[in-house]
Amino acid sequence: MESIFSKHILKFLLISLIISSYTFSTSAVRSVRSAPPKTSTDFIRRSCRATTYPRLCYNSLSIHASKIQTSPQLLAGTALNVTLSSAKTTSTMLLNLSLSHGLKPREAAAMKDCVEELSESVDELRDSIGEMNKFNKGRNYNFKIMINDIQTWVSAALTDENTCSDGFLGHTMNGKLKAVVRSQIVNVAQLTSNALALINKYALIHG
Repeated sequence: MESIFSKHILKFLLISLIISSYTFSTSAVRSVRSAPPKTSTDFIRRSCRATTYPRLCYNSLSIHASKIQTSPQLLAGTALNVTLSSAKTTSTMLLNLSLSHGLKPREAAAMKDCVEELSESVDELRDSIGEMNKFNKGRNYNFKIMINDIQTWVSAALTDENTCSDGFLGHTMNGKLKAVVRSQIVNVAQLTSNALALINKYALIHG
């Protein structure tokens, strides 16, 4: 029999997912109203074929087609921003859960470790976005060094996210709770993986 605490947590997570879905749907409606050129969405679709999760890539980026147009740099930058937003939301959710009363010791430990890993991931994604934005400022810069730094930070963020996800393998916590939490973390990791692939593609094109 599930504990009352587990039921409350599951309810909280479901509400969070509903809110996230509503936000995504609202953004989608706005994108339809703006009617971005078909060439932009085609460009995103083609570019996403180079990623490990092309459907997720297209769904998360096509709503920004009017901003991205056909720019590999804007595509990579937008992918990073979308990933950062998802990482921050998931990190906040896990932090709130880690502070909840009633968690078993091993559950609390897994949450605490994951919160730390995601916090580092958020910092690394922020650093990569900051570096990417420098490309737009028209100053002299060494592209190779800067893109290598970005690739290193995003790779580190992906490693942190995978470490976080691995912490929920086995019998760390209630099965349903673990499945919902881990699915959120895996989604962030997949977005990060896609962003890294688009950054790598941009690096090749620029080079």
